Amino acid sequence: MEEKKHMVGGISRKTLERLPIYHHYLEGKLKEETETISAPSIAMDLQLNEVQVRKDLAMVTTNGGKPKMGYQVMELIKDIEEFLGYHNSNQAVLVGAGSLGKALLSYKGFEQYGVEIVMAFDTDGRKVNTKIGGKMVLPFGKLESLCKRRNIHIGIITVPAQAAQEVCDHLVAAGVRAIWNFAPIHLSVPEHVLVQNENMAVSLAALSKYLYEAEKKGRQQAKGEND
Repeated sequence: MEEKKHMVGGISRKTLERLPIYHHYLEGKLKEETETISAPSIAMDLQLNEVQVRKDLAMVTTNGGKPKMGYQVMELIKDIEEFLGYHNSNQAVLVGAGSLGKALLSYKGFEQYGVEIVMAFDTDGRKVNTKIGGKMVLPFGKLESLCKRRNIHIGIITVPAQAAQEVCDHLVAAGVRAIWNFAPIHLSVPEHVLVQNENMAVSLAALSKYLYEAEKKGRQQAKGEND
């Protein structure tokens, strides 16, 4: 029931998040020269529900999943790539050329997933008109005009929380329809705009809690063995 509440283009948000995981897994199988694979095998290796795997893959392919043959690995990879638009070059802009912004601008792996960061924007005069990762950093005041001219539909926000909503508003006004938000704040956007939040504070808190519980369990086990 939960997945039905969050839909993107007719597909649940959770399914959309799992598809790149399937893709990465299948690429690994292809390198191992695996030609066919079954839904139960995928589910077991990825620790997912078999029924969910079948439903997810049925959204992207009409080939495979046969009882004794399973899916053709290479064909399934192609179907997932086509569905996710990996071969379509979607241009993106980044706002906030700080430490995180620099790291993203320098990362070369986005184009594999059909996204190309073409330029960045910042309000810091020391960063403006410099290049990071081969991408030009431009004055923030030029964001709307350049995004409209280049028909940019993806915006990446790597600014402090207090500036994120203003940046978001300018991106939306510029015609951006999808926002990757690294600022630790909830953004208010129109219905037609998709926001993907990357809250590192939450992720780090989850890791810290996991390690705390693991250490506590270890201490309890050790105590039990010594009693």
